[in-house]
Amino acid sequence: MKRAVVLLSGGLDSATVLAIARSEGFQTYALSFDYGQRHRRELDSARKVAASPSAEKHMVIKFDLSEIGGSALTSDIDVPKDAVTPSTASAALSASSALGASGASATAGAVIPVTYVPARNTIFLSFALAWAETLEAEDIFIGANAVDYSGYPDCRPEYLRAFETTANLATKAAVEGRMKFTVRAPLINLTKGGIIRLGLSLGVDYAQTWSCYDPRPDGRPCMRCDSCAFRAKGFLEAGIEDPIL
Repeated sequence: MKRAVVLLSGGLDSATVLAIARSEGFQTYALSFDYGQRHRRELDSARKVAASPSAEKHMVIKFDLSEIGGSALTSDIDVPKDAVTPSTASAALSASSALGASGASATAGAVIPVTYVPARNTIFLSFALAWAETLEAEDIFIGANAVDYSGYPDCRPEYLRAFETTANLATKAAVEGRMKFTVRAPLINLTKGGIIRLGLSLGVDYAQTWSCYDPRPDGRPCMRCDSCAFRAKGFLEAGIEDPIL
């Protein structure tokens, strides 16, 4: 069977992407990161998602981006609350659609929230590329989305295409002509509601997933951060109740 490395955060997007890779016949090698993020609860979800049904292997790589900081997810900066609600997310989606499906125009000139982690997807994809080359896996899956998202520049299609080009310039296997790497982002132009409906059709158990950036002291999602708002919008669009609630 062909192999694929799948970036797995434990959120609903990455859980759906893992299911897509499996449905396409890949042996999946799930990769998660313990990088000093405040929402470490997502790692518990990543382990559950990877185990049901099981990936061939689930690797959790540990390093500390809190030493670098620069983000509300890795340093002592408050996570913004109530900046996005399901209703404002719907309005933002309409504006984004009017500007083009790539998400590039919608991002240009925008204020990127402090939950952006500097170079995070570049770091994650670099680890995924190293593992993929070792595994002789030409496909790398990522749950990036350029529709219902917070405007992070490393979630855009043009960034992913650029990284794919880099992957094929910078690896021994590609330069020798033995492999050609593809970065696959099957959710890139889907709404959160569309993602959830697709995942349900593939048997994803969203009760195992986690999205909140800043969990409450009792361990429940805050329901006020951007990530919670987009998740709520998705389940509202899909017409079902969020199982983690």
